[in-house]
Amino acid sequence: MTRTPLLFAVALDGAGWHPAAWREADARPDRLTTPGYWTALVVAAERGGVDFVTIEDSMTIQTTDPHRVRGRMDAVQVAARVAPATSHIGLVPTVTVTHTEPFHTSRAIATLDLISRGRAGWSPRTAALHETALFGRRGAASVEESLTEAADYVEVVRELWDSWEDDAVIQDGATGRFVDADRLHHIDFHGRWFDVKGPSVVARPPQGQPLVCVCAPDDDGVRLAARTADVVFATPADRTRARQVVDRVRAAQGDASRENEEIHVFADLTVFLDVEPGRARERRSRLDDLGGPCPTDAKTVAGTPAELADLMHEWRTVGLAGFRLRPAALPHDLDQICGPLVAELRRRGMFPNARPAETLRGRLGLPRPGSRYTRGGTT
Repeated sequence: MTRTPLLFAVALDGAGWHPAAWREADARPDRLTTPGYWTALVVAAERGGVDFVTIEDSMTIQTTDPHRVRGRMDAVQVAARVAPATSHIGLVPTVTVTHTEPFHTSRAIATLDLISRGRAGWSPRTAALHETALFGRRGAASVEESLTEAADYVEVVRELWDSWEDDAVIQDGATGRFVDADRLHHIDFHGRWFDVKGPSVVARPPQGQPLVCVCAPDDDGVRLAARTADVVFATPADRTRARQVVDRVRAAQGDASRENEEIHVFADLTVFLDVEPGRARERRSRLDDLGGPCPTDAKTVAGTPAELADLMHEWRTVGLAGFRLRPAALPHDLDQICGPLVAELRRRGMFPNARPAETLRGRLGLPRPGSRYTRGGTT
């Protein structure tokens, strides 16, 4: 039995992470662009006890292959649509930072946090070099420039969230003051990529700072995550590499002068799950025959819920806070995660029946930061 409960996320992408998932008998490719499709998935994850879902997004068409799913809706807007249908699961959409403005993202995620009552996060993503031509806004930047820009982008978003102090809204009918202007602040951010005066046009989010989640498949990603993230998504191939990536994140935290802050490291796993032994591997082989191998940078597990629970228990000992599971096919693998896998984890004492927290930060055991403009600290 582990001493602390396992943290648990699910990554949602289209019909599933396998390119042929949309051809499964229980798939609903005709509903991919409907609100009911996404709401049903997130409600199922919430009922299964999942701490938060991430919603994938990009500014490029996923593939040029007409036999695979192409096109996607805006992840932030999907999360906003799902929020009223849920009550405690976290919602973490992906935002491409290379071709958008931090002021807009700050406003959108603060709004998501408000309408979800403190359950929002976001995952900043840099655009691949080939995406810039499709988007047409500017020429391609180097990887180093993109990561430096992304770090500044996240900093601007965070400063804008702080630009309203928690008690800035006073709504004093007697004096006619809706806000205390002394508690709104210009951030006056000046950098290579952005000049933002502020303040935000949205009151401070319920969490103070909604969760920032960064994918870190390589050392560049680790450095970005150490500077900006609350949660890091890593893609180790085995337990040894999982230990190495945890060590790299902790070392990079020190380099970024964040050694005293809590940063959770999650391992990503792409999963095919079936209770019947051998069935998941057969399903993976059949889908590979239909659409080619699953193009994933994460370790792929095809097996029973008990076999996956064994792996999660073994890897957890190297310092991982939790796992983010990528269902290969939806809804099948999500149902297996939220049903048999969660039951197995609970049987082993690895997963709680409930977490007594109203916000996403609270579920993950992360403190609520106070505004940098307020004397005090965390709240």
